[in-house]
Amino acid sequence: MASTDISLHNNVPIAHDEHDHEHDHHDQPFIFKYIFSQDHKVIAKQFLISGIIWAFIGGALSSLFRLQLGWPNETMPFLEPILGKWIEGGKLNQEFYLALVTMHGTIMVFFVLTAGLSGTFSNFLIPLQIGARDMASGFLNMLSYWFFFLSSVIMFTSLFLETGPASAGWTIYPPLSALPQAIPGSGTGMTMWLVAMVFFIVSSLLGSINYISTIINLRTAGMSMTKLPLTIWAFFLTAVLGVLSFPVLFSAALLLVFDRSFGTSFYLSDIYVAGQALSNTGGSPILFQHLFWFLGHPEVYIVILPGFGIVSEVIATNARKPIFGYRAMIGSMLGISILSFVVWAHHMFVSGMNPFLGSVFMFLTLIIAVPSAVKVFNWLATLWRGNIIFTPAMLFSIGFVSLFISGGLTGIILGNSALDIQLHNTYFVVAHFHLVMGSSAFFGMFAGVYHWFPKMFGRMMDEKLGYIHFWLTFLGVYLVFLPMHYVGIAGFPRRYYSWTAFETFSQFADLNMFISAAAIIAWFAQFIFLFNFVYSIFRGRRADANPWRSNTLEWTTPIHPGHGNWPGAIPAVYRWPYDYSKPGAEEDYIPQNIPHSETKSSNLSSEKELE
Repeated sequence: MASTDISLHNNVPIAHDEHDHEHDHHDQPFIFKYIFSQDHKVIAKQFLISGIIWAFIGGALSSLFRLQLGWPNETMPFLEPILGKWIEGGKLNQEFYLALVTMHGTIMVFFVLTAGLSGTFSNFLIPLQIGARDMASGFLNMLSYWFFFLSSVIMFTSLFLETGPASAGWTIYPPLSALPQAIPGSGTGMTMWLVAMVFFIVSSLLGSINYISTIINLRTAGMSMTKLPLTIWAFFLTAVLGVLSFPVLFSAALLLVFDRSFGTSFYLSDIYVAGQALSNTGGSPILFQHLFWFLGHPEVYIVILPGFGIVSEVIATNARKPIFGYRAMIGSMLGISILSFVVWAHHMFVSGMNPFLGSVFMFLTLIIAVPSAVKVFNWLATLWRGNIIFTPAMLFSIGFVSLFISGGLTGIILGNSALDIQLHNTYFVVAHFHLVMGSSAFFGMFAGVYHWFPKMFGRMMDEKLGYIHFWLTFLGVYLVFLPMHYVGIAGFPRRYYSWTAFETFSQFADLNMFISAAAIIAWFAQFIFLFNFVYSIFRGRRADANPWRSNTLEWTTPIHPGHGNWPGAIPAVYRWPYDYSKPGAEEDYIPQNIPHSETKSSNLSSEKELE
């Protein structure tokens, strides 16, 4: 299996091998070396640090609205120095509560788990793992980050508007988002949200096109598609999903801008405000839902697919075993990617769609369980009887699998229209997507940071702090979202500012308080990671060139690879990336650049002809 070659490009371009001239940019001024850099590794770090900053902002916003939900009758005057006029008489302003929920979702989904995750690891690993000097276009790569930065500045600025940031939820459903007069958050804040997202989508498209071009065209000699690490397959499919789906969100946002600013009626019809009928006729807010979720559901996999790749790599390395079912893993990712485009309406079972159509989307949704189960089975089979090394990255990878199973099981429930209609808009839905999309993706990102930190910065992160960070986060996630499933089944509605007026829900007061306390503690636990990350950049133990004894090409570069990655010729590839613990081998790993002629004692019968 390891040596079979069904390459799409048997003659993989190796023209860049001729680029053995020195690519170091040591002579560049600071501004071009570290700020407007075209080096994929520097851009990856820019995305990573931006993503971390956004993650703490997003976490802070969720802690604020969890204070409201956990202690709805209490006053919070201690927040006045931070929130100013949004605290009225010690109570959180109701409309600002909606803004907090909206911005938390927007920041986490797009700015952290899309840009922060894909932007970091696609940029950092694609050239290093396929054997390329850099991305296909360093200039477009740089533009991709700076469009993201511009988008971030606009979105961040909107937090400080007099009327508050956008408040229509991260899904920005019209008519609430289409009528500037609806609530304060539908005014300038909503406009800035739309402008920021336009720049964000441009950034995403530039990055995705670059990733795809690089993987197809710049692989080193011998690096066929079936010798690619699963990380690269995951980044490749993520980029394809982004290219195909983000333009649809762009069009949806554009039509929304027309409705807001030019009097069109794509999403509006028969609207009355303060007893006065608006002139809009003929539009439908359901159209927006279709357009939004055509991006929205692939977005779930844009967020989680990079985690699939990272976790597969970390598990195989630290279990010291070949990944189980390499081709099945690729096939399952392909299947999930294709199916993700034909299930969007399962988010709309209660929108009044034809029940037959609902059945079709239910059927297609439930089919996704098959490739998802294949992945889980293969991860567990890889771990089975492995010589497991419990690094922090490995713990986060195992945690990823656990969360993906938990969230996936509740996904089967919500994929069934008969059950989804009952659970719609309850905390059961919130708990489900936070497990499978939010927490899992975060765990994949943490696994990636702990695993590739030595290659990024030439130093090791502190393992003990990593263990503490893992256990506090792992326990925190389950302590938040398991009880949330329970209150959701009981019908507890999401997005409500206060639930004390409903006698039915009063019995959950203690549970809500518990969820809020767990969420806030879990957020504070992330400061352990932040300290470890910053401290280790400057004071961490110096790393070896290949501290995890891994097989992929990035570990053949110098400890501090310059621009161009390899000082001499780029190494050729002779084998797949998962030759761990091969019988007869001198070491328990054989890097991809070692020819079979040097490992005769461990070659399989099918590999003899390659010697």
